[in-house]
Amino acid sequence: MQNLLLRQVAAPIEVDTALMSKAERGEWNLNRDQVVKLAKFFNSSEEEYISLWLCDKVIEAVENDPLAIQGIKKALTKIKN
Repeated sequence: MQNLLLRQVAAPIEVDTALMSKAERGEWNLNRDQVVKLAKFFNSSEEEYISLWLCDKVIEAVENDPLAIQGIKKALTKIKN
């Protein structure tokens, strides 16, 4: 990957460097539009970036729940229908 400054990445996705730093450390999450802009900035697959972003959202929602796997399986069944 390129050696870029935070400000070089933050500007095209329209966030300030402080928020970009928090996102880099996992302390703040980008929104969907920002993820798409990030994928475009890096000439990467929007689908891959969005799917990883969604994965993180699911994990954040259920990570400490003992019934997480069961809930995810039920959600998958509903999504497929």
